[in-house]
Amino acid sequence: MRRVQIAPSILAADFAKLGEEIRKLDTSGADYIHIDVMDGHFVPNLTMGANVVHAVRPHTSLPLDVHLMIAPVHQFISDFAESGADIITIHVEADPHPRRIIDLIRSHGIKAGIAIKPSTPSSAIDHLLDYVDLVLVMTVNPGFGGQEFMPSQLKKLKTLRKMIDAGDRNVLLEVDGGVTIQTAQQAVTAGADILVAGTASFSGGPTCYATNIAALRGLVAE
Repeated sequence: MRRVQIAPSILAADFAKLGEEIRKLDTSGADYIHIDVMDGHFVPNLTMGANVVHAVRPHTSLPLDVHLMIAPVHQFISDFAESGADIITIHVEADPHPRRIIDLIRSHGIKAGIAIKPSTPSSAIDHLLDYVDLVLVMTVNPGFGGQEFMPSQLKKLKTLRKMIDAGDRNVLLEVDGGVTIQTAQQAVTAGADILVAGTASFSGGPTCYATNIAALRGLVAE
């Protein structure tokens, strides 16, 4: 049995009360705090930078799972690492030499992840699986929260689960995009270890966070 881990995305948080929101997630059973960084270039939206990671860090002991949807990416790795990130995930599409970026992330003593967009096949990261701690499968086209889950990506999740297990790799499989109770079950069945959930975590306000997270975590797969 795999334990499902939950990574609420603060993209859905109330930024006027971000510190409070983070502290509430910390006591509501979250496993990670997921931070979506978008540059308005690699994806069509602009969100937050390393200063937000730095501001969030004192409010939680949970790992900060930083997803960089930016290009170029190499010159920003040190800023995010030094701001308190525990995991930095880059997109394989964002740099012609992703292995170099992975090594740069690891040189800061933190974990490295590789992400792929819906249009990118699993084969694009086959050569990187031995060098990362996490693989992130986007189940929406990156750029905006609140999009609908793309069922076409379930096959990719299953393929990557087999690839990871076949190599007996200690690599977590994360899914991000359109995660609800219904789609979460599909993702977990397909092999996901970590569910990134924005709206599904924050729905109903702070009094509902623990219930929302518990409902998502209640999903297990053989």
